[in-house]
Amino acid sequence: MGGTDFIIGCVGKPSAGKSTFFNAATEGSNAKVGNFPFTTINPNEGIGFFLTDCPCTNNPECQCSPRYGRCLNGRRFVPVKLLDVAGLIPGAHEGRGLGNKFLDDLRHADVLMHVIDVSGTTNEKGETTIGYDASQDHAWLMEEMQLWIFNNLWSRWASIARRQKATNSSLVLTFSQQFSGYGAQQPLIETVLRTFDARLRKGPAVSAEPTKYEEDWEPRNLGNDLTAWDKERVMELVKVFVELRFPFVLVLNKCDVGGDADRNVMKISEKFTNQPLVMCSALAECFLQKMKQQKYVLYEAGDCTFYTRADADDKFCMMDEATREKARKLKPVDDKNASRLEKIKDMVIYRYGSSGVHEAIRAAVTRLGNRVPVYPVRHWNTTGSKGANLYAECLLVPRNTRMRDFAGMLHVAMERNFLYAEGPDGRRLKESDPLTEENNVVRIVTDTSGV
Repeated sequence: MGGTDFIIGCVGKPSAGKSTFFNAATEGSNAKVGNFPFTTINPNEGIGFFLTDCPCTNNPECQCSPRYGRCLNGRRFVPVKLLDVAGLIPGAHEGRGLGNKFLDDLRHADVLMHVIDVSGTTNEKGETTIGYDASQDHAWLMEEMQLWIFNNLWSRWASIARRQKATNSSLVLTFSQQFSGYGAQQPLIETVLRTFDARLRKGPAVSAEPTKYEEDWEPRNLGNDLTAWDKERVMELVKVFVELRFPFVLVLNKCDVGGDADRNVMKISEKFTNQPLVMCSALAECFLQKMKQQKYVLYEAGDCTFYTRADADDKFCMMDEATREKARKLKPVDDKNASRLEKIKDMVIYRYGSSGVHEAIRAAVTRLGNRVPVYPVRHWNTTGSKGANLYAECLLVPRNTRMRDFAGMLHVAMERNFLYAEGPDGRRLKESDPLTEENNVVRIVTDTSGV
């Protein structure tokens, strides 16, 4: 599916607007929406979109028709997989609600968007209230995840420690086996242990990016005897693991509701300084999409504005003539919906630049190694039927991926038979050259055929 090899999970308590956000991000999924706990009983999967500039804008002869997603006026909608997991409440790790099932679903996600009701109008259980401190939500969600993994690990700790001592296994291998069920691979486990070891000696922080696995590496301060570890040390290790395995983006939803939104935004930004924050109104995005479908507004996902028929007759409204002509063909908006649209424009669009839904997806993709949209092309001919769809494919690839490794993402045979990559200007790129925004349109050439 467009080369997307990762899953973005949407998590949060009931009634925080999580399913509304999911519907907005997937442009009308079938996730059930309601104002009561556990409206989403089974995890819902859907397709959202990462928005980026398409290279077709620099190639007027090309007729851009993506195989996956779409391209609108040079803006590329690259599909990404989203997972909507049912609302969590405090005590989920003890089985409250459908706790363990929901927590277990999270292990399939590579990055998590925590949708928070920043207005403070719902408490930790999703019940209607006023003055709730929304900064508590992320803290208890992290605690639930930590306790879930800790309980799973500590319940088997005695046998794990005995086996590790009897076999003299390395800590990297031992914890790789224990954490594999949470979607963690060996390089990440080494990074977790390095980070934990550094914190014990209060040394410099270790990058969250998994390092190259070194089989003979052992931490200096942890020791190799797990039978000597107590509950506190195991819990601290789990905290580091959760921090590195589950990167978060905090989606501050209902930013236009009022209440204590501004106060909660300030508290959250001060409390979670290392987490990206995105201001959001998922309900506004859903409403704009609905009004667009019913031909009341001109609007595209991620836009920083929208237009109504009334705007077409307003000489002070800045728009080009083609857009103005389209706006004249819209249906007139009644007073009730016009008032709601005006509020969205004032409280969301003008204040934050957009609804925030697609900014949240962009932030989540960025958390996954700062990915670069890469366009593999089969040929540089832009004339005739062959060149009509030059940029059909777009993959979101970790920045600085080697050219040969990228060829392997396309097909194992292309990596095996790799000769060189070629840019639009004919410049040859070596197998070790990194992929960046400056060379993200490439043709892979193999020793058997030009691809």
